[in-house]
Amino acid sequence: MPTLRTRVDVLSVLCGPDRRHGSEVAVVRDGRPYPDPRARQELAGRLGCPHTVFVDDPERGAVEVHRPGRGVEPDPHALIGAAWLLDLEILEVPALGDVFARHDGEFGWVTVLAGWAPPRVLRRYPDPEQVRALPAADAGERSYAWAWSDEAAGRVVGAERGSGAGPCGGPTGAGALLLAHHLQRALNVTEAPGAQILCAPGADGTIEIGGRVFLDPVRQLLLDRP
Repeated sequence: MPTLRTRVDVLSVLCGPDRRHGSEVAVVRDGRPYPDPRARQELAGRLGCPHTVFVDDPERGAVEVHRPGRGVEPDPHALIGAAWLLDLEILEVPALGDVFARHDGEFGWVTVLAGWAPPRVLRRYPDPEQVRALPAADAGERSYAWAWSDEAAGRVVGAERGSGAGPCGGPTGAGALLLAHHLQRALNVTEAPGAQILCAPGADGTIEIGGRVFLDPVRQLLLDRP
């Protein structure tokens, strides 16, 4: 009897133009063999990506996002990657409901409520080089450091700071999302050292957020089912 296997694809999401500096997202194409939170956390830890998306129904777009050691945590970049990979226009996400998505070539976007992102203090700096020079994380408040690189064009340099920023392993888009909502304007954000995030406010407190998605065929895995 052949061994049943589960396919896992690894994406880099919110990359820069050179496909570097994105955040890794693992997408488990069939999440049914991992029905409970403990099994999902164990697999997410083994895969070693900042976030793992479990696809429970690819036709409906039902997904659940896990962050190792933190449980269910549907950061924007994980949903962007999953919608792009599965070619879906709607994702069904626990606690969020329907999340609308679109994609165009290597770019993907989702539309979410600004209040969905975990709170951060927005810290403005006068010079983008000050933001780029900040360490990746510290033990202080959870904040989002930012500075205009071209205010007229809506270009920003940003960086996640504080508790929860360091272990994530790349951009999530949450800080950029909150900044776009605060400023109420479309932004083209470069997150040090080179990720790119696009944000645009919509109606009723929504923000469309997106960026490049890159599927590395070398990182495709086939796991024996439990």
